[in-house]
Amino acid sequence: MRIGIFGTGGMADALGTQWARAGHELRVAGRSPGELAKRLGARTGTWREVAAFADVLLLAVPAAAIGEVLAQAGPLPGKVLVDCTNDPALTGAPVASRIVTEAHVVKAFNLAHVDVWRMTPPVFGGRPLSVPLCGDDPAALEAVSTLVRDIGAKPVLAGGLDRAALLEATAAFVIGLWFAGEDAQAILTPAG
Repeated sequence: MRIGIFGTGGMADALGTQWARAGHELRVAGRSPGELAKRLGARTGTWREVAAFADVLLLAVPAAAIGEVLAQAGPLPGKVLVDCTNDPALTGAPVASRIVTEAHVVKAFNLAHVDVWRMTPPVFGGRPLSVPLCGDDPAALEAVSTLVRDIGAKPVLAGGLDRAALLEATAAFVIGLWFAGEDAQAILTPAG
């Protein structure tokens, strides 16, 4: 797959590294994309150039920068845009609802710490990590499901993009528990 990465931080690095290992072709756009691109064996470009190259785009920029980045990238018709962002300010308006684009948006990869995405594979207690996906386009969901499987995790279809706000709220809740020193995983007990 041809994957464009918008951003150069931890999530861009962790997921990009996994996808490069899986044999995907990557390009990176960001404030200083050179170092990350070199580590990934990728090329760099402007937001618009990376968007034109990619079939799938990872949106891994701060929530406050999303509007500006997408405006510079262009309308993105037919592209798959993977939104892994969380808004630490918890403005009440979900990140996914603030994304204005012609791309097929899929909310994914926002529930785990960046270091989890560096695990090869991300397995806990013998179980692969499950990654909820929210989106409205079946082909986009399948493309992102492939990327989830490529890192050794299990894709879980969690509903339409209207449910992305629930993923973001879950992230805010669970991350708060982790930072408080609680075992957030223990609250999600198996049925039966």
